Amino acid sequence: MTTGSPQHDTPHHAQTVPVPAEFARHAHIGSRAAYDDLCAQAQADYPGYWAGLAREMVSWKQPFNQVLDESNAPFYRWFADGTLNVSYNCLDRHVEAGLGDKTAIIFEADDGTVTRHSYKQLLEKVSQLANALKAQGVQKGDRVVIYLPMSVEGVIAMQACARIGATHSVVFGGFSAQSLRDRVEDAGAVLIITADEQQRGGKSLPLKAIVDEALSLGGCDSVRRVIVYRRTGGKVAFDAGRDVWLHEVMAAESTTCEPEWVEAEHPLFLLYTSGSTGKPKGVQHCTGGYLLQAALTTKWTFDLKPDDIFWCTADIGWVTGHTYVAYGPLANGGTQIVFEGVPTFPDAARFWRMIEAHKVTIFYTAPTAIRALIKAAEITAEVHPRNFNLGSLRLLGTVGEPINPAAWDWYHREIGGGRCPIVDTFWQTETGGHMITPLPGAHALTPGSCTLPFPGIDAAVVDETGKEVPWGQGGVLVVRKPWPAMIRTIWGDPERFKKSYYPADLGGTFYLAGDGAIRDVETGYFTITGRIDDVLNVSGHRMGTMEIESALVSHPLVAEAAVVGRPDDLTGEAICAFVVLKRARPSGEEARKLAAELRNHVAQEIGPIAKPKDIRFGDNLPKTRSGKIMRRLLRVIAKGDAVTQDTSTLENPAILEQLAQAN
Repeated sequence: MTTGSPQHDTPHHAQTVPVPAEFARHAHIGSRAAYDDLCAQAQADYPGYWAGLAREMVSWKQPFNQVLDESNAPFYRWFADGTLNVSYNCLDRHVEAGLGDKTAIIFEADDGTVTRHSYKQLLEKVSQLANALKAQGVQKGDRVVIYLPMSVEGVIAMQACARIGATHSVVFGGFSAQSLRDRVEDAGAVLIITADEQQRGGKSLPLKAIVDEALSLGGCDSVRRVIVYRRTGGKVAFDAGRDVWLHEVMAAESTTCEPEWVEAEHPLFLLYTSGSTGKPKGVQHCTGGYLLQAALTTKWTFDLKPDDIFWCTADIGWVTGHTYVAYGPLANGGTQIVFEGVPTFPDAARFWRMIEAHKVTIFYTAPTAIRALIKAAEITAEVHPRNFNLGSLRLLGTVGEPINPAAWDWYHREIGGGRCPIVDTFWQTETGGHMITPLPGAHALTPGSCTLPFPGIDAAVVDETGKEVPWGQGGVLVVRKPWPAMIRTIWGDPERFKKSYYPADLGGTFYLAGDGAIRDVETGYFTITGRIDDVLNVSGHRMGTMEIESALVSHPLVAEAAVVGRPDDLTGEAICAFVVLKRARPSGEEARKLAAELRNHVAQEIGPIAKPKDIRFGDNLPKTRSGKIMRRLLRVIAKGDAVTQDTSTLENPAILEQLAQAN
């Protein structure tokens, strides 16, 4: 196992930003002392700490007696003898408490049409679809694949599955037919919920046709029915023996449906992630522990209050859209925005216009989106956020990757007006919820750092033997104790689960996050230095790619950068940087001069050893539809090899040829 222990990656950040006093006065966790007290409680009585929170945050049908079962580690079990229903916790209990007329979801479609859905209305629709699923033969424990646009219907579908005890697996709308087929086959899904088309960026994109193609590829014999949401009215092929319309099957059903009370360890959902072997991994999450952490982190990390307007921009096809759209906000009885479109349509001011119109108070998005919008604002003055009233905002957040300090500063200054704390959250599909994150009323902020573990999370930076390293030295990020929302297994492959996340060389007891990290010598704050396999070894010096990327992006002309390594006869590994500028892509002599300037800039920021050997300029970077940079493809290009891997998940596959030819 390669560890991230860079010798040159002690973070060099801007001055620490203190907690705003007024924010702290009204925060759920309003001081560092309060945070420390929670951590002390967890340290003194770990099961008791989580048990108390589970009783406070979750409504149980059958109360649990056993908190944590470690007898079959690492297949841990939480609250195993308790029963509950996630949909009841997200909907019924709020209606029963008199909040039925409260707005649960404000939905803005791609074309700007806005609809509002109360908790009572949402409960009725979820109940209708739950009844329809049962009428189609779906039973507790069956798997249902959801292949829908970002929509209220997507949230309803997830909640309806949870209501009857079916295990859902959401596949991002737009994944290829082959990718969809692989997930359907692996899950053994009995039913697919899809749409005729999805609407994104003013374009209609087929979904039902992709489902038809996926099913035609073979291996999906488990699928008995396809339910189709009529989103655009686009023409679709219809198999009368298999396909049914969503609106028709729902209209035939009652608006009440008794929840299926399931065991806390009952599988709530599978979510597939890319694997190093090429076969997607079905990350399995349970019901009770996941719901607890989804609800708790939504409340504490975002300091969610009853009158907040919360907006997480993530799609439900990703784990962020599960925890912080479909479940966490609703479990807290919150009001949230669900947005169908993209941040650059009809122009790059879409986010700022929506924040102003809906008076959003909490905004949670990806660093990739922030950097793209910085570039857009530099080019076109009309879309700059300063043209909009963003005064309703009180808290900002980031998710998906570490945010570089330059983007953090812009986000804090231009979007938050210098007054809004930023919660830079570290977590993963496998963790279910936030693991390392500021609590905005308790933690002073350091741009680029995710600060300290969420109360009750035992995170550490260790060497390759599992021994904790001194602060200021890089190493591997691990979690040393189980936590409620943790991955339970990889669907159908428990041995792969153990090998991937609890490797024997760490003793088989530490969860391996797969990221390198370093802790600040003075504050103990964590900074993620990049994936373990993205730690570069140049002439014996280890450097995290994230640090080099941050140095590049700190240059005034650079909008975005991705750094990978390639084999080098002299140094072992050479640094290759792919750079997107805030202006047009240079060529020829101009490109060579700018590349030299950027090399010197990196040398000044980090040291000469960090200077990239190659710098290639592109109009953009290869990204998935969720905005994640595909660094594995960049590594292939950097080595000069032809890209033979699957590129069906890329938003912009044409960029690969441009970057391969760039010099």
